[in-house]
Amino acid sequence: MRILAKSKNTPDVNIEEENEVIEAEEGVTEIVEEEAEAEAETAKPEEAIDKDRYLRLAAEYDNFRKRSAKEREMIYSDARTDVISKLLPVYDNLERALKTECTDESFYKGIEMIMTQLTETLISVGVEVIPAVGEPFNPNLHNAVMSIVDPTLGEGVIAEEYQKGFILGDRVIRFSTVVVAN
Repeated sequence: MRILAKSKNTPDVNIEEENEVIEAEEGVTEIVEEEAEAEAETAKPEEAIDKDRYLRLAAEYDNFRKRSAKEREMIYSDARTDVISKLLPVYDNLERALKTECTDESFYKGIEMIMTQLTETLISVGVEVIPAVGEPFNPNLHNAVMSIVDPTLGEGVIAEEYQKGFILGDRVIRFSTVVVAN
């Protein structure tokens, strides 16, 4: 509390009243300063909460974006696999047609050209034929339908292939149907 002394140059003013006004102003100033400090303290946690919310939202959006991209890739991969698997019976029929005897040379040549074009198209999109005859049996690539005893072949070696298998990248489109020796 400040006490003002009456100076010679000041008019007669009630010193007590003036002291009360000064005390009131100081009290208001103290209250305002306390409120500002309290607001600053509450603002800091609010800012931290807002920043935390922002970071969480940004991370959530990033995860959503990555998940959406992965889903699009899976849909694209599934669609490619589905289309290729629908073309495989055509491949099988053309392969059977090439194995049958034909007297018309131009007809046979036409079937051979179609088969070549289909094979090149499948290769260009990344489809590969699963190797079978002479290879060791792999249950992840081959489907064994029969077992034979053959002393010329080793244990678990594929002796014959009934139907070709195809793979796209690391995904099997169709398993090879095979006969396994011994």
